[in-house]
Amino acid sequence: MKFPQQHTLEQIATIISSEFVGPAEFPVLGMNEIHVVTPGDIVFVDHPKYYDKALQSAATVILINKEVECPEGKALLISDDPFRDFNKLTRYFKPFERAAATIAPSAEIGEGSVIQPGAFVGNNVKIGKHCLIHANVSLYDNTVIGDHVTIHSGSVLGGDAFYYKKRPEGYDKLISGGRVVIKDHVDIGSNCTIDKGVTGDTTIGKGTKLDNLIQVGHDTVIGENCLIASQVGIAGAVVIEDEVTIWGQAGFRSGIVVKKGGVVMGQAGITKSTKENTVYSGNPAMESREWLKELALLRRLPKLMEKLNS
Repeated sequence: MKFPQQHTLEQIATIISSEFVGPAEFPVLGMNEIHVVTPGDIVFVDHPKYYDKALQSAATVILINKEVECPEGKALLISDDPFRDFNKLTRYFKPFERAAATIAPSAEIGEGSVIQPGAFVGNNVKIGKHCLIHANVSLYDNTVIGDHVTIHSGSVLGGDAFYYKKRPEGYDKLISGGRVVIKDHVDIGSNCTIDKGVTGDTTIGKGTKLDNLIQVGHDTVIGENCLIASQVGIAGAVVIEDEVTIWGQAGFRSGIVVKKGGVVMGQAGITKSTKENTVYSGNPAMESREWLKELALLRRLPKLMEKLNS
């Protein structure tokens, strides 16, 4: 998430009432999670296990809960609770904006697009040309829809990320300030849910087709011309490259990469990154040829046991 204008380190420290290490005029351009940070961004870290990763990331401002040696060319924001203060910044730069109408006056709707009765189009939503948004679709604030996109009834684009920190008193939510971005010629079936990014974008690439009842987690990027069948569940920050086919009820853990041209068979559980142009089956998933060999051996096991016992 980039700020509307450049801020200084001192200004950011004032917003969250923190100390800082670095020049007061050090430029701050935005804030992001570690997997999408770019120079000028703030990233937060609150566990020693991840200090080095954050300090050596592309981010140039690190919101951290301990004063450590600051890498050259970077700055620190010292906080007793970086998670809390990251939320403060999200609220400051992306405050919740109440809807004033079913289709917000600030929404931009392209030529030839049809919004069926009962659909909700939030603040600053952009819809391209020749789209069809069916009844009871909800497009949360700042969602971006390309040209020639169809979204069927009951789908929700832009819900919050499922991202919590456990506290003694319960779970503390990380506030989502990102967007959902849908490229041209995408079809989205009924009752799909696509969560917005925490600070970045959840993106569906050009020409990709989603069946009904699919969950896409925050900050996930799905490439072009993918085909995804019903009841697939994709966790946050997954990258699915171009021309991947995913069959029903497959599941994906967070932070993995599904390589170009892959096929994921029904009910497969993808727990680690895959190879290009490879078919996967089973849970946890493996290459289908190996999975079929193991399955054949398991079917032979009762007869083998009978021979051993005779």
